[in-house]
Amino acid sequence: MEITIGENIRRLRLERKMTQEQLAEILNVTNAAVSKWERGDSLPDITMLIPIADYFGVSVDSLMGYEGHYMLEE
Repeated sequence: MEITIGENIRRLRLERKMTQEQLAEILNVTNAAVSKWERGDSLPDITMLIPIADYFGVSVDSLMGYEGHYMLEE
């Protein structure tokens, strides 16, 4: 399972015609942090997942790239 959060953040940001700087300001993080997320060099801190998803109006699952339902085997 591949986590595509950086690609999704970039796609959602570009759909809103935003710069990395604008998103960084809204999320109160550095421009470098947003850049690293989008390049896949790092991942957002877990505490950032809900604010990012809420801002873009998507679920955390969608933000992370989980498109289907995953069931754990018992």
